Amino acid sequence: MPLDPRVKRFLDVLAAGNAPNARGVSVAQRRGRLAELMKLGGPGAAVGATEDRTLPGSSAPLAVRIYSPVRTAAAHRALSSGLVYFHGGGLVAGSIDTHDSIARALCHEGDCRVISVDYRLAPEHPFPAGLDDATAAIAYIGSHAADFGVDAARLGICGDSAGGTLAAAACHSLAHSAMPPMLRPALQLLICPILDYSRRTGSRRDFASGYLIDQDTLDHDLEHYSPGGADPRDPRISPLLAADLTAMPPTIVHTAEFDPLRDEGEDYFDRLTHTGSALAYTCHPGMIHLFYGLGAVIPYARTAFEKMGAEIRAALIDPGATE
Repeated sequence: MPLDPRVKRFLDVLAAGNAPNARGVSVAQRRGRLAELMKLGGPGAAVGATEDRTLPGSSAPLAVRIYSPVRTAAAHRALSSGLVYFHGGGLVAGSIDTHDSIARALCHEGDCRVISVDYRLAPEHPFPAGLDDATAAIAYIGSHAADFGVDAARLGICGDSAGGTLAAAACHSLAHSAMPPMLRPALQLLICPILDYSRRTGSRRDFASGYLIDQDTLDHDLEHYSPGGADPRDPRISPLLAADLTAMPPTIVHTAEFDPLRDEGEDYFDRLTHTGSALAYTCHPGMIHLFYGLGAVIPYARTAFEKMGAEIRAALIDPGATE
């Protein structure tokens, strides 16, 4: 189907602004532009409470923000379901503050606690620093779930865009680690994830420019994330290319029809169908990358989060819960 009319108007406004070529901007400019863009998330969804904490990272403490839902499961039993969330931003931009509205929407619609992780960014902390932080955060939260008000057996992992890169790579690492099976994630939710930096898929060619995120931006970010020239085929950078995707958590993937990253998200889900880990796949018609974070100008974002929320609740249901 064609671009959603509101999406097209939004892209037309962006194009009229004559933004500089992505390859020519500094990291500081990249961060500033993303922060301004994320202000279009609209009013944050209602949550019961937020709390900022730190937890042990791979080399230094990590800041996290915990979101508790209004209708928290803790009102009826000791622990609730939860999501560890990694924000997007190309691994060089974004923070728990810029992506606050996304974390709130996941918390509200999923009726679960969300723990948003402020992992280290490149180029100050190049590959594999962000991945090391993601893996450490998942392992720590899984091992101390009760301290976060979460049932360890109902803890999922979520990432959007480049946060999806970290989520998928960290889940793969933990699936093949000595981590006790009962502490491994119960769900993997990937929203418009970057999963293969090594090739130009059909969607990357078709939507290489003019659809919010472009190939120049992806190349710019990868150059800063991996300044030493790490092989983009490394599955820690391109999780789709992992040789073995067995033992991955039940996985939900959301993509957008006009997103250059669409095909790699679909390819990843297709691979998981052969391992028994594929749970649900949705390609949102007429949408672009990051549409879910632009609710003030793309109202469909709420519809998408309602669908994600229903999927989260179904995947992380408490078998001991009663009506």
